Amino acid sequence: MTSSSYRLGITRAAAVTTAVMTVLVAPGGHAQAADRTLPLGDGDLVETRSSRALADGVTLTRIVRGTEPAPADQINTTTRGPWVVNVLTIDPRRTRGHLKATYGPDLARTEKTTDLVRSSGALAGVNASFFTFTASVQYPGDPVGLGLYDGRLLSEPTADPAEADLVVDSRTDRVLMGKLSWSGSVTNRATGASLPLEYLNHPPVVPAACAGTAECTEPGDVSRFTPEFAESTPAGAGAEVVLDRRGCVIRTSTTRGTALAAGQTSVQATGREASTLLQAAGEGCLKLTSTLTDERGKTLQVRPGLSGVNGRYRLTANGEIVVPPGSGSFFDRNPRTVAGTTRDGRIVLATIDGRMTTSVGTTMDETAAVADALGLHDAINLDGGGSTAMSVQGTLVNQPSGTTERPVGDALIFKDAP
Repeated sequence: MTSSSYRLGITRAAAVTTAVMTVLVAPGGHAQAADRTLPLGDGDLVETRSSRALADGVTLTRIVRGTEPAPADQINTTTRGPWVVNVLTIDPRRTRGHLKATYGPDLARTEKTTDLVRSSGALAGVNASFFTFTASVQYPGDPVGLGLYDGRLLSEPTADPAEADLVVDSRTDRVLMGKLSWSGSVTNRATGASLPLEYLNHPPVVPAACAGTAECTEPGDVSRFTPEFAESTPAGAGAEVVLDRRGCVIRTSTTRGTALAAGQTSVQATGREASTLLQAAGEGCLKLTSTLTDERGKTLQVRPGLSGVNGRYRLTANGEIVVPPGSGSFFDRNPRTVAGTTRDGRIVLATIDGRMTTSVGTTMDETAAVADALGLHDAINLDGGGSTAMSVQGTLVNQPSGTTERPVGDALIFKDAP
């Protein structure tokens, strides 16, 4: 469901005795479990739940509602299901592990969720952010919105009102959800010449009228790049200034595209901002600012241990369902990935399989209802569709809607303490 328009070890877990609980909900019955039955489809549907402990304070629950496969032509309309939901519950009070966000070899490439979980030595994880996907052949993994990894802000939140962000502190396991905002600038320390930054690790757009022109009066973009982005910065018309660790200019160029060494950054500009950047940089040192603010306008201090990913729409907030009304394919039944927290501080990651006769998926309204039934006081909708994936100990536990697991931009992984 990724779209370019929408820009948290294993050895310890193996020692934990697996406890399995199966709950069978007969028509008209009630589950003898902490969570309510899922409010999906007809009330007489049979619902089963199987749970196993993965580690201290970490449980995986599989919920199946409905027993008969759906007719292929009724996946979007049936009230008989079935629905398959995998729920990873993390209790920070009982576990020594932590949740965090991670990506692959670099920000611009994509990796399967199972590979990200395996390469990180994580116990489990799910896909996370919306990313450019097919909209960018060169940089498909580029997050379309917030990308914050162990205290490194590598992608800024967008101004899209649909973006909902999740930030987790791996030191305290506190989770923040909401709409974040960002601002940045580049200023010559000596002259005071300044211009605003528009992007972090996102290719600037070259105005059509500037494609083959040395100088251009059309407005363009200004973007900052770090070595984490890719093997080299985006190439093309415009200007680029490369800086050392202190922010001092190493080199300037009237075209874009270069390899950055460790500790270096660059600023690119297109359109009329290209000449402005070169003039502002001169041969001096630049001050780069980057500020994240929450919905109340309070600055969010970016520090080691902080991770953040982007989603689209809050599902619940302060115990209330808040998903907005909508129409179109995004709001129709799809596979979904959900992240949320309960009132008592447990962290929940869930996947809902979809677009299949064996699990039909959920609309946005149905997804919010599931989040509420799972007891999620606050929850957001992460990237879904073909991206939806949950991996435990490096093995896929859900069924992706495509023929194979889709590579994604980043993931939320839970890494158990040794």
